[in-house]
Amino acid sequence: MDAFLVSAAVVAVAEIGDKTQLLSLILAARFRRPWPILIGVFVATLLNHFAAGWLGQWLAGFFTPDALRWTVGLGFLAIAAWACIPDQMEEGEAEVKPYGAFIATTIAFFLAEIGDKTQVATVALAVKYSPLWMVVVGTTVGMLIANAPAIWLGKWMSDRLHLLRYVRFAAAAAFALLGVLALLKVGV
Repeated sequence: MDAFLVSAAVVAVAEIGDKTQLLSLILAARFRRPWPILIGVFVATLLNHFAAGWLGQWLAGFFTPDALRWTVGLGFLAIAAWACIPDQMEEGEAEVKPYGAFIATTIAFFLAEIGDKTQVATVALAVKYSPLWMVVVGTTVGMLIANAPAIWLGKWMSDRLHLLRYVRFAAAAAFALLGVLALLKVGV
């Protein structure tokens, strides 16, 4: 259960103010159909994070326990630093072809999540925790926890995006704490 809870919490906090959450806001404003958008976020995240988690567990087989601890610890510290940098969407990224809210969301969200800090966090979480399916379900639930309000309350949240910078720093602190704990062998 630790794999699920830690994965969900880390990704939910890290996703707040992220470019994929901004994408959810844009898609909600564009299509005004929350359920297909939420289902598209779910499908895209599940596929993307399963691939990331599988990669993380595959890579774990190549490291000794000490090397793995240092890699995970330093990786979390790098994600903490990355979380301090605000995401910005360029105007061209908001363009969506009219294939329907679900298809557009699934494709756009999957592509936007490639190389994103939550995907990198999924790799690191899968290296540290098992079973893989609990990490993937946890990160997917965390993604939905952060994106569902953005989808349903897009206008309200977009008026208050300046407050999200504080949450970004909280996410950075969480990743830094996980990195330090990994380096100190706490919870291993």
